[in-house]
Amino acid sequence: MSDARLGRLRAIRAIVRPPSDTARPGVRSDINVTPLVDVVLVLLIIFMVVTPLIASGVAVDLPRTRNHTRSPDDGKQLVVSITTDKRFYLGTSRIDDMHEVARRLTDAHRRAPDKPVFIKGDARSPYGQARALMQALHEADIDDVILGTEELKEGQ
Repeated sequence: MSDARLGRLRAIRAIVRPPSDTARPGVRSDINVTPLVDVVLVLLIIFMVVTPLIASGVAVDLPRTRNHTRSPDDGKQLVVSITTDKRFYLGTSRIDDMHEVARRLTDAHRRAPDKPVFIKGDARSPYGQARALMQALHEADIDDVILGTEELKEGQ
């Protein structure tokens, strides 16, 4: 090869191939976990805010007792709420007649006999309402009934 041709070939190679000191860095295989941590923390905050809002039944002020046993609200109970103005709620739907509540609970109990009935009676509601409901449940042969209470704190 001629010297002129060899010189042109070196010039072309110098243009096409960058010098070794300006070479691109190699590919890194490390995972950037910062975005993952950000997403997980946001989801955690969302669940912490939403979880207390998911309560069964209507909000009532339950009576307070010293001998309180906690049971998780896992959705495996038929929740009946009695408010201060003598209204009945099965879950979140209002039912005007106590016998209609007993009839619906009987139907639900036939479909799922392992579900207990959880009565959430407001502390200011008349005791007669809860007692009449319990009597109607007894007449319908529903014996697995739980009365809801809150724990009485020390000094209250």
